[in-house]
Amino acid sequence: MGLISWLENNMMDCPYKKYFDVECMGCGMQRSFVALLKGNILESFYYYPALFPMLIMFFYLILHLIFKFKNGAKWLMYIFIINMSVVVISYAIKLML
Repeated sequence: MGLISWLENNMMDCPYKKYFDVECMGCGMQRSFVALLKGNILESFYYYPALFPMLIMFFYLILHLIFKFKNGAKWLMYIFIINMSVVVISYAIKLML
């Protein structure tokens, strides 16, 4: 049993969706990550568009912690703002559809 099949079989339920029947701002992230691991980039983007900027942010954070970039904290703040903008915009679009 591989990592991808294990992840597919052990996905967590969203409490907001389960109890209130409303998707939260993070709904779709697990499915998006699994789709990305399978190589389905468009499907991954469809499930959760903010996954890509989030992965870039975490990757840059790790690099900044290792190499101590001069303006690394400032760039992380900009990437975070972009990431949260993508989260909010994609969530608003999801609610309208």
